[in-house]
Amino acid sequence: MTDLLEGFDIDNPRLPKAIRKHAMTSGGYPYEDKLERSKYEAHMYGLQKQLVRLQDHVARSGERIILVFEGRDAAGKGGTIKTYLEYLNPRYNLIAALPKPNDRERTQWYFQRYVDWLPAAGETVLFDRSWYNRAGVEPVMGFCTQEQTEVFLEEAPEFEKRLTNDGIRLFKFWLSIGQEMQLKRFHDRRHDPLKVWKLSPVDLAALGKWEAYSAASDVMLRRTDTAHAPWTVIRANDKRRARIAVIQTVLGGIDYADKDEKAIGAVNGQIRMSAPEFLALSGEE
Repeated sequence: MTDLLEGFDIDNPRLPKAIRKHAMTSGGYPYEDKLERSKYEAHMYGLQKQLVRLQDHVARSGERIILVFEGRDAAGKGGTIKTYLEYLNPRYNLIAALPKPNDRERTQWYFQRYVDWLPAAGETVLFDRSWYNRAGVEPVMGFCTQEQTEVFLEEAPEFEKRLTNDGIRLFKFWLSIGQEMQLKRFHDRRHDPLKVWKLSPVDLAALGKWEAYSAASDVMLRRTDTAHAPWTVIRANDKRRARIAVIQTVLGGIDYADKDEKAIGAVNGQIRMSAPEFLALSGEE
């Protein structure tokens, strides 16, 4: 990462050729090109029709669903959420994107402010980042102590056990991208007047902390991947394949009327994997 940063100036409109060339295959990504747009749109149309059917099932059955989206900065969490929700009723499909805690919230039990966003009957809540800030950005950026992170890693599986014991369907997604792809997306945001708002001061401060984020996320995946609330890792260098894999995972995890397995399609095991599979791939297990 240090070598990459030596040739990288986010304010320079020209992205270094080496970063652009290797962005898609960075991190060992198994494809050199994006999924063809026509194939993507055809598959996504079928998936979104299935999401509408799932929405009807959730409304009728009173099910409660939580989707947690975590991952590298610029991994595509927001775009995936937008695609998921595109044709769904916003009254029953809610985004929870909480800002940093205020003075009062900092004195509460850590999970308390997230509890207010848990779904009622018939609702799906999509967390654009979540309580897992305490295992990632907060310790890496010095916003919490190591002791606080340790307490969180002990308590998170128990907190999630209470949710699933009460019947909530919980899906946890970790979106992973390679180093060069992250730099390319940061650079694209910096020089796109419609996307520059996505580049936060924390993003800029994190540019030199790739290894620290890697270490923190590996610990998080090991410690909080459980039978009742497993992580699903999505390799997201190609946003199109990533979005398909996320929606397939949700549709495949719930039974509902008129489910069309052909429209959902076979899951790509090179794109979607379990936490142990991902850690083994990265040499952590």
